[in-house]
Amino acid sequence: MKINFNKRDPVYVQVVRHFKEEIATGILEPGQEIPSRRELAAKLKINPNTAQRAYKEMEEAGLIYTEGNLPSKITKDEAVLGAVREALILQAVDTFMTTIRPINVPLDEVVDLIKEKYTTETNGEGGGMGD
Repeated sequence: MKINFNKRDPVYVQVVRHFKEEIATGILEPGQEIPSRRELAAKLKINPNTAQRAYKEMEEAGLIYTEGNLPSKITKDEAVLGAVREALILQAVDTFMTTIRPINVPLDEVVDLIKEKYTTETNGEGGGMGD
């Protein structure tokens, strides 16, 4: 596990975001065990209290659960998993809109460019506009 931390956001928020991304992309599967708080802190070279805070946030959001003294696991709740994926998509769309709106590109042109770029990259061709 590797996270490139930025200086803008609190580390625990970045850890939570990393877990959300891994859940949304299927790297972490429902019911999968995750490292203990101490193991995570050691792997990421962060303060154990920071790892604890990230896990607390994820438990409160329903992303992970812990039963007794067993290792924490990724939730199996499909509604939570779907909401994580949707939130990440909406965040990406918001970022994109903030960037593209000042250029005043017509919506149909933006959609066509997105479809072209998405199809090209999905088919493994790379390339596309500006590459």
